[in-house]
Amino acid sequence: MKATGIVRRIDDLGRIVIPKEIRRTMRIREGDPLEIYTDSDGEVIFKKYSPIGEISPWAAQYAEVLSKTAGFPVLICDSDHVVAASGVSKKEYLERRVSSSLENLLEERKSFVLGQGGDKFLPAEGIDRSAVAVFPIISSGDITGAVVLLENDGGTAPKESEIKLAQVAAGFLSKQMEE
Repeated sequence: MKATGIVRRIDDLGRIVIPKEIRRTMRIREGDPLEIYTDSDGEVIFKKYSPIGEISPWAAQYAEVLSKTAGFPVLICDSDHVVAASGVSKKEYLERRVSSSLENLLEERKSFVLGQGGDKFLPAEGIDRSAVAVFPIISSGDITGAVVLLENDGGTAPKESEIKLAQVAAGFLSKQMEE
């Protein structure tokens, strides 16, 4: 754990304010759910809650099947990080932060499909492979993540059927989180 040097007092209702600098750095916004952990040393740890993290084993399996079926590498992201990857090096992609472009797309509740001569859309920070399709995962009215098809080694554009597969994956994962 990293010390920040910031000290806050708990108010009479048991609340504590997380400093703006930490909220900005950790991408914590008003209304974001946080999990609270404690340990035997008396530490209290706050962690951003990720509903997709709860089903990450399923998400990883779904990404693998989708990648093999569609012929494109697949990423499944929560609102902050890549939680599952297939068709690419997992070591290189897992836990990468999503790009600000992907964050903005999700906030607007929009999908993305690469058109002819379209600009590159980089879904995660620190990687050069661009997305050819992105579909948001919306669970109980909240944006919880995205299914991303990455460009394949052949550089081919996704067909309608491959785009529909990614769209179905986002819908399926949405339903899994609602149950």
